[in-house]
Amino acid sequence: MLVYGKYIDISKEVLLALDYGKPVVALGTTIISHEIPYPLNIEAALNVEKIIRKEGVVPASIAIIDGRVKVGLTKDELEYIANPKNKIIKTSRRDIPTVIAKKLDGSTTVASTMIMADTAGIKIMISGGIGGVHRGASETFDISADLEELEKTDVAVVCSGIKPILDIRLTLELLETKGVPVIGYKTKVLPTYFTRTSEYKVDSNIESVEELANAIKAKWDLDLRGGVVIANPIPKEFEMDYDVINLAIEKAIEKSIKLEIKGNMSTQFLQEEIRKLTNGESLKSSIKLLYNNARLSAKLAREYSKLD
Repeated sequence: MLVYGKYIDISKEVLLALDYGKPVVALGTTIISHEIPYPLNIEAALNVEKIIRKEGVVPASIAIIDGRVKVGLTKDELEYIANPKNKIIKTSRRDIPTVIAKKLDGSTTVASTMIMADTAGIKIMISGGIGGVHRGASETFDISADLEELEKTDVAVVCSGIKPILDIRLTLELLETKGVPVIGYKTKVLPTYFTRTSEYKVDSNIESVEELANAIKAKWDLDLRGGVVIANPIPKEFEMDYDVINLAIEKAIEKSIKLEIKGNMSTQFLQEEIRKLTNGESLKSSIKLLYNNARLSAKLAREYSKLD
């Protein structure tokens, strides 16, 4: 690793790519440490990087290890983050200072990945889905820091839409208020993670990667600060039955309310419950949509690098 600053190490491969204007895609690591069980998580992480490399793009997985921000993880570092024995901390914006000061290990959420990617000069990142306004937020005020980061940090997030455990309508309303465009890639309907359809529309539909690159370039050239949500539907052959997955989500939410699961623990709890209720089918879909997002993010990074 090369020392980039007081707190950040950027791998030689990533640093050289950035120096020479070659495309790079940032990858958050919370999906590895907290969302996909071991050992499927390390397999998925390595496959995502392989897919990105196949497109001629450099992957930059991001985490905090022993208090150092790492942009561009080695295979050993990815395996360290993936291993549940290592007690990796789910790290968002608020957590970064203490995780660094205490020399702890942290995986990055959408928000913290955006921060580190922007600091390093990486403009495209991949995620499974973005966080948002939690159901019942009018009482709990539980709103993901992802939305605040999307308002102010210039990174495009390629994802499969808004996680369906959230209040999708209110999340879209808040994104609109913050001026964050939600662009559907080859879709006019907002995908909701496990499914290609929902009752909601995206702000705009773009049919080509070239047009996507031009749209985000125009946004930042005009100093319209903040991120872009690029909603990429899960491939049709891997999507779940709309009624089946939504019934599982409702049951999982009911159980979380009964057990009073709140805060940072709620998302992981709900994902595990949904996995059990769908006999593991939701996990299979999660991994497949991640691979699909990896392909699109790499193609987008390649096109954007031609414009930048």
